[in-house]
Amino acid sequence: MSEDTPWLSQAQLYNWMHLTGALTALPSAIETQLKRDSGLNFFEYSVLSGLSGAPGRAMKMSSLATCALGSPSRLSHAVTRLERAGWVERRNCTHSTRAVEAVLTDAGYAKVVQAAPAHAREARRLVADVLTEEEFDQLRRSLRKILRVAAPETLDLIDSSFEQQAGTEDPERPEPTAGLQQVCTDARHAELMAAGQLDPDALAQENAGRITA
Repeated sequence: MSEDTPWLSQAQLYNWMHLTGALTALPSAIETQLKRDSGLNFFEYSVLSGLSGAPGRAMKMSSLATCALGSPSRLSHAVTRLERAGWVERRNCTHSTRAVEAVLTDAGYAKVVQAAPAHAREARRLVADVLTEEEFDQLRRSLRKILRVAAPETLDLIDSSFEQQAGTEDPERPEPTAGLQQVCTDARHAELMAAGQLDPDALAQENAGRITA
């Protein structure tokens, strides 16, 4: 064993094993939930979710691969499956005929809205309800440090999904973009309607009033 190798200390190794354990267990648990409740794998959900919050529900394939944390080849295969389901379409990018972008269809948006509530409940069960708000904030700060080294492009995409609101009391708590907020709102409404706690006609009138206002 070389003395020049920067081995982890016992404490660091213990912490590292907890981190790798979580990195292994969380994706498996999320994948199981998504498959059971919506028939999607985690990567497919990430693709649909990424498109749902993007401007015009469209994104260049190269950017979408980064957003969904997958290779271009893996994304291409996933988009092909999602196209067959009628949830995604491919088209030439409006700003560059040499680039291809993926576009979320209305049916694809409806699929995200249907899948989001159960996915959110699982995220709360696994992490958000396990940690205090302070612990969750500290986890985010630590993960940002890791992402700056391991995947800075992913950190940029996370930040681009949120808008820092001028004058907010806490600069570390940006607001989701309008597109992401709408997905969350529509998913909550769909869940309430499925439970019989929201009148579809009343919601339609409310939406019509908001559009004409």
